[in-house]
Amino acid sequence: MRAALFSPSPYVAPTGRRGWPVPVDDYSDEAARDSMELSLEQFQLADECGFDWVTLAEHHFAPFSLTPNPMVMAGAVAQRVKRAKVALLGMNIPTINPVRTAEEFAMVDTLTNGRVIAGMLRGTSNEYVTYNTNPSESRERFAEALKLIVKCWTEPQPFGWLGRYFEFRSVSIWPRPVQKPHPPVYMSGSSPESAEWAGRNRIKLGFAVTTLPLARASSQIYRAAANDAGWDPCPDDVIYRVGIQVAETDAEAMENASRFGTRRQPAPAVGEGGQSPQARDVGYATSNMRVDDAVAQAGYYGRDRENQRARVRMGGDLRDRIENAQILCGSPDSILHQAQRLRDELGAGILDLVFAGDRDHSLRSIELFGTKVLPRLHEI
Repeated sequence: MRAALFSPSPYVAPTGRRGWPVPVDDYSDEAARDSMELSLEQFQLADECGFDWVTLAEHHFAPFSLTPNPMVMAGAVAQRVKRAKVALLGMNIPTINPVRTAEEFAMVDTLTNGRVIAGMLRGTSNEYVTYNTNPSESRERFAEALKLIVKCWTEPQPFGWLGRYFEFRSVSIWPRPVQKPHPPVYMSGSSPESAEWAGRNRIKLGFAVTTLPLARASSQIYRAAANDAGWDPCPDDVIYRVGIQVAETDAEAMENASRFGTRRQPAPAVGEGGQSPQARDVGYATSNMRVDDAVAQAGYYGRDRENQRARVRMGGDLRDRIENAQILCGSPDSILHQAQRLRDELGAGILDLVFAGDRDHSLRSIELFGTKVLPRLHEI
């Protein structure tokens, strides 16, 4: 198995603001710089400790993520991270210019000499409010945008594009991706429809803010669709993003989980429930459900809305959350046991880890994981 470190660059200063979008009248330039620098420091340490990937994401208008354009952050990451792959998990491609996205991925792939991973997402429901995009079109927009991005990467001659949602008279991107035919592409497997589409179209899959039973169901759909399409996903084709508390003993890790909670975990997006403890911690609240409901009425969720919303109800007993793989928590031996279960039950080969806690605690945890867990994880 491989390990990735994820940070959405959450705002480090406390804010009492609730709802979405979050007002900025108590915003601090210094706190924002400190937030981004801490993420860069975490990424650099992870690279030095042997992590295989570092990962970024796109979100808007809230302090839990200061990377509305993760491509910009990836340029800074490329100057600090010299070995690990740089994964953008991901870009909300139905709401942005797909040609520009293809160009930026190619730039980062060039800057990193072929180490970029391309995560393509439909985006969460608030992203459709952010950029005034019709959520009922999200799946069709996603499919067209992805097809166009791949053509931008692979077509050697200038071409035009006249689609249902995107139109370009002439396209010929420079620079080109270093990786051939193009960087690895992942998408979210959070819904049955997405998992089935990914399997049918030979796309790699990622899970985030979910539970083991729900991920298991989507994984089965994904693999069945892949087999029908004539291919068999391998462990490197499946990512599982999850928060982690690792310590020398189980008792210490449990204590740290109670103390630090999920403060530096990414909050689940409002389109996926938005009512978990970590969402409340970083400025999401009940008003987001109005956004969620409006977008759902436009057809964003598909056929399994309640399961998708249920997957982010992260409260309850810590031991239950460990059992449901909503958090990895324990000693190095316990973390390895929990990782093995994800490999066995989901076929997941990449853990995308979020280290909760303040600066000193998160950096100590990254180093402990790198020295006492990662060498053995690589053997699974």
